[in-house]
Amino acid sequence: MEIKKDKYSIKYFPADITKYVQEGQTFYFYATDTVLEVKVFSDKIVRFRYAPDGRFQRDFSYALVENLTIQNANLSVYKDRHKFDLMTDHLVVQIYKKSLKVTILDRKYNVISEDELGFHWQHYIKKGGKINYCSKKIQDGEVFFGMGDKPMELNLRGKRIENYGADTYGFKKDQDPIYKNIPFYLGLHHDIGYGIFFDNTFRSIFDFGKEQFDVCSFWARGGEMNYYFIYGPELMNVVEQYAGLTGTPEMPPMWALGYHQCKWSYYPEKQVREIAQEFRDRGIPCDAIYLDIDYMEGFRCFTWSKEGFPKPAKLMGDLAEKGFKTIVIIDPGIKIDPEYWVYQEGLKNGYFCKRADGEFMEGDVWPGACNFPDYTNPEVRRWWSGLFEEMIRMGVRGVWNDMNEPAVFEIGTFPEDVRHNFDGDPCSHRKAHNIYGMQMARATYDGIRKFLYPNRPFVITRSCYSGAQRFSSVWTGDNIATWEHLWIANMQIQRLCMSGISFAGSDVGGFIGNPDGELYVRWVQMATFHPFIRTHSAGNDPGAEPQEPWSYGSKFEFIAKKYILLRYQLLPYIYTTFWQHSTYGIPMVRPLIMHDQTDTESL
Repeated sequence: MEIKKDKYSIKYFPADITKYVQEGQTFYFYATDTVLEVKVFSDKIVRFRYAPDGRFQRDFSYALVENLTIQNANLSVYKDRHKFDLMTDHLVVQIYKKSLKVTILDRKYNVISEDELGFHWQHYIKKGGKINYCSKKIQDGEVFFGMGDKPMELNLRGKRIENYGADTYGFKKDQDPIYKNIPFYLGLHHDIGYGIFFDNTFRSIFDFGKEQFDVCSFWARGGEMNYYFIYGPELMNVVEQYAGLTGTPEMPPMWALGYHQCKWSYYPEKQVREIAQEFRDRGIPCDAIYLDIDYMEGFRCFTWSKEGFPKPAKLMGDLAEKGFKTIVIIDPGIKIDPEYWVYQEGLKNGYFCKRADGEFMEGDVWPGACNFPDYTNPEVRRWWSGLFEEMIRMGVRGVWNDMNEPAVFEIGTFPEDVRHNFDGDPCSHRKAHNIYGMQMARATYDGIRKFLYPNRPFVITRSCYSGAQRFSSVWTGDNIATWEHLWIANMQIQRLCMSGISFAGSDVGGFIGNPDGELYVRWVQMATFHPFIRTHSAGNDPGAEPQEPWSYGSKFEFIAKKYILLRYQLLPYIYTTFWQHSTYGIPMVRPLIMHDQTDTESL
């Protein structure tokens, strides 16, 4: 290996290739210590995986669909003094004998992606393992998109961003990281589009020319350098192929695409009934009403407040007769209470996350001191799924997973020493943090799907990783009632759709603060054309005012009602668009650049 030092670190680079081995559509290139695995998944998708010490880690991914099929590719291999050329019908992948550098070209030999320093690493002395880097040259005029819910301009050129999900109440423009962890970006230059999916669940960083204007780099503080290159050349085709890797959702129930109403919190039962009746009396369509944390007994998940909701089954039955589905919030924090049956079961069976010294992870959230299920354990996921049986029997028709970054008061999230099962490959929270919320949503989805059958499930989550679209819809988190956040929400929805997650929406009107009538109806107008539409507000905050469509006077009620009615007129179109997304991976909301990537004015 080659060693380079500066005043901050020692970085290691692969030595020259000494031999290569081909096994079907997989190639292994051996340097002195490092091995590069190049696996051709199709004529347009190639995975690059590096083992700097010659030993690959377990080939496992929460992001990929199960039983992912490898498409037969028409492969040929050429080599000369300097490099190997792996050729498919669409790509030329050049592996240079010196330092394992990679250049990818189309069949006209136009450069699509070209290593700068390429793969290199350093030892993570403080925490163990390696920090794995890959740097590539930015081509002339190149622009970048994707990366999930980042509250930024659509084009990420000049930005450095991070994936380590955080509870970011009242996040600002350009704030990072926030809730979701989607390590997938699209690049575009010379009318050629491609994508790179860096499938690594550790904290990851992407630099799109911020540190060096002509270098794009990505790295993670642990795990492997394991990334998929996806060739378009159309951006739309890149996203479709990414969906082929990470999956698409099944079709939702039609009502899930209708208008939803939520507040923290509609409480007690009397208020829920009043709100529902008001919608019907005013002739404003609404398909779902949400119950936030106050419906529970002392914020204990899977319980009902005896005072506020003494007869929940009767309430939900009455709401159903009026055409409303009831959605309830469920958080990961399980209150430490010896008299609480969910806690008893979790404790007895060892289902809660533990610290490195063997003590249960304990942290304060809404119920007070809590333990937290380890959703990376398949046995825990089965247990969690089973907890929804009674709720579904009582009338719950959807579940809202919140606080699952995971969020912990005062300290932000779990300490890094917390241990996880990781489906049989035990690890610390450093590796599991970014997929914790996704695995919670997965377990929730499995339960709802099982007990609601033959009806279709509906789940919504705040935090997730690539592939979560198979299990859940998403919303953009605790936004603010400002005009800037109206713009941010529109950017986030476009970015999420480009990142494989189309079933997405924002808190209409803003969760924090009080919009005036104009801001509220403008938000309704925008969300009418988003895949998911839900008004949500922090009604429990001091000074918070009502945020229903009629809350701003008759003028604004008329406009809000007009656009909610338009939403229902458009449902056949929206449902068809969802079918296209579910079947082919086509994004439901598409920036103009996806329709004409030759037009730089559309950026």
